[in-house]
Amino acid sequence: SMASPALLMRVVASAYSVAEKAATIVRNVMSAGDLGIVEKAGPNDLQTKADRLVQKSICASLARKFPKVTIIGEEELPTDDVTEDLIEDGHCEEILKKPCPAQYTGIKEEELVIWVDPLDGTKEYTEGLLDHVTVLIGIAYGGKAIAGVINQPYYNYEAGANAVLGRTIWGVLGMGAFGFQLTEAPAGKHIVITTRSHSSALVNECIAALNPDHVIRVGGAGNKVIQLIEGKASAYVFASPGCKKWDTCAPEAILHAVGGKLTDIRGNSFQYNKEVKHMNSAGVLATLRNYDYYASRIPNTVKESLVP
Repeated sequence: SMASPALLMRVVASAYSVAEKAATIVRNVMSAGDLGIVEKAGPNDLQTKADRLVQKSICASLARKFPKVTIIGEEELPTDDVTEDLIEDGHCEEILKKPCPAQYTGIKEEELVIWVDPLDGTKEYTEGLLDHVTVLIGIAYGGKAIAGVINQPYYNYEAGANAVLGRTIWGVLGMGAFGFQLTEAPAGKHIVITTRSHSSALVNECIAALNPDHVIRVGGAGNKVIQLIEGKASAYVFASPGCKKWDTCAPEAILHAVGGKLTDIRGNSFQYNKEVKHMNSAGVLATLRNYDYYASRIPNTVKESLVP
């Protein structure tokens, strides 16, 4: 008989289905029309009913299947009021059929940390910029992001009434990433993608130093990394504190699985063990290719003002 799939592949396969359920919740909240918006730290730090329901759904569904895994979500919520209709028990068969990379076959539940952003791009969601929105489930082992699932609930939403909405991208280090067409940005073009709602003098100084041909300002870390792997942008540059471990874990794993690189603005790797601070206070620099070109052009003044 076939050996049962390795734990990591079971977690990724479940996270895939859990993310699809999350997308359904996101779309249902939007179509019901009452977003239930709450300001957290200010007008750029919002939480909606979708953030709350999705986080409950993801965390409770994964905790039920993998009780010893540490799960860290963006929203601080009571965990005891999860209704059965929020539980997703399914998994993606196709993922279970793939062999686990050898270096991850022996992983135990208690060695994994899952970082969850239930709705990355909340502000854009409230403004109707639906293609910016993603659901992020990142899986870390030994402090490294090793697997990730990104769902775009509104992928294809401009394609008309009969279009199939949404898609799920997933990846594992040592295996690759799936659910999209890997494309490199146009050669010789420097297209920088950056924050839409968290701009600052430092953010703009950093971008200017890269002398870009074009700057794209969009919401969501997940969305920005998708633009890198689909060739719409050549570098994701965010010279500011503000994004958190749950914003970068899943996108980093997927980007690294296809040979890209994501670090803080000073070139340091992120750590994802359960004890780390949640804030990525030294910003983000990410590329699919040519990381060193961009890293070498970040001004020292920018590096010095962002302390990890």
